[in-house]
Amino acid sequence: METFQLIATPLLLTLKISIISTLFVTVLGIFIAYILAKREFTGKWIADTMVTLPMVLPPTVTGYILVILLGKNGVLGSIFTKITGSGILFTWQAAAIAAFVVSLPLMVKTTTSAIGAVDRSVEEAACILGRSEFETALFITLPLAKKGIIAGCVLSFARAVGEFGATLMVAGNIQG
Repeated sequence: METFQLIATPLLLTLKISIISTLFVTVLGIFIAYILAKREFTGKWIADTMVTLPMVLPPTVTGYILVILLGKNGVLGSIFTKITGSGILFTWQAAAIAAFVVSLPLMVKTTTSAIGAVDRSVEEAACILGRSEFETALFITLPLAKKGIIAGCVLSFARAVGEFGATLMVAGNIQG
């Protein structure tokens, strides 16, 4: 029984972190991907680069940046400490944040391509028929891009499950 628990506990923690990370990645990733695919704005290439960086940086560099941000004196860490009274580093939440950061680029890149591939004339027809941009996105664009969105979710989940470098830096050897 003890051997089973030694194996099951880390696996369940990995699944918990990966599922939570993937849920947040899906919501934010679709939003970012839609903006990158459908909008032209100053600095778009900067936003695209910032989203892509965690995918191309070494995991230890990503982890180091997260340690700086999530530490008690960091921007996010100080806010978390004020709210909860304790730090976030070396918790499962820090591991979920690391998984989120490294898997977000996969979701955004995949979904941006899928949304960009949707036939613009179908979206224009919906707008001509009186649908708002939000309704068009929700009922036309996203359903037509669903294969790419699902692919992004699967890739993000797989990346979150396989994440080790950045997670080790921010979560260390945490128990269950």
